[in-house]
Amino acid sequence: QVQLVESGGGLVQAGGSLRLSCAASGRIFSIHVLGWYRQALGKQRELVAVIASGGSTNYADSVKGRFTISRDNAKNTVYLQMNSLKPEDTGVYYCSFRAVALKLDYWGQGTQVTVSS
Repeated sequence: QVQLVESGGGLVQAGGSLRLSCAASGRIFSIHVLGWYRQALGKQRELVAVIASGGSTNYADSVKGRFTISRDNAKNTVYLQMNSLKPEDTGVYYCSFRAVALKLDYWGQGTQVTVSS
């Protein structure tokens, strides 16, 4: 089992910045992918950014150049630095952990991000 605890959401004006954090604990499989997904009201959950245990990253086109995903392996923590926020970035942001070999996905409880215009 993997437990994920997110923090850092909140209310910010358009153009502002927020930094999300997600601490993972439990059985941290060596080959894994950490990531952030978001779900806006009435919409499906979508990928924001992911980072593999080897360090490679992938971003949704809508956030490229504005968001940066990073990780601290010593702390088993993944971060999402969000700059130049837009109202359309509003939603619940979920941290995810994928154990690649077992094809298991774990999710955090979600943190609300609201960007006002």
